[in-house]
Amino acid sequence: MVVIESPEGDAAGARHATAEFLARHCPWADLDAVVLVVSELVANAIRHTDGWWRLCVRAARGLLVVEIADASPRPPEPRAPSLTGGGGFGWHMVERLATRVEVDQRPEGKTVRATWLRPAPSMPTVPSATALSAGSVG
Repeated sequence: MVVIESPEGDAAGARHATAEFLARHCPWADLDAVVLVVSELVANAIRHTDGWWRLCVRAARGLLVVEIADASPRPPEPRAPSLTGGGGFGWHMVERLATRVEVDQRPEGKTVRATWLRPAPSMPTVPSATALSAGSVG
């Protein structure tokens, strides 16, 4: 498990710790997608929260969970993306890259939770009877 808290934590440290955790515990996860989500969630917590924040990354039973809790009770607000420096891309990326995104609001703050499911193992392909008989003609 990875836990990083403000004021000591920052987005760069969160990215690095998450990448190390994934390499050891979730090699099946899309490293770039998860690290991007962590970076966006931490950056948003730093930018939009006046108080504390805490990142937790954990894995159990085929599930990877990234949670960021912070002192702001306001939920994330999707904005129209702007190519002229206005941002608005982050929350949309989080929603698309994670399998599921939830926001739990409380009077003292909120928790944003992004989860990924471990892909089912792929089954070996079995040649069809037609392919077998065609290959045995000789």
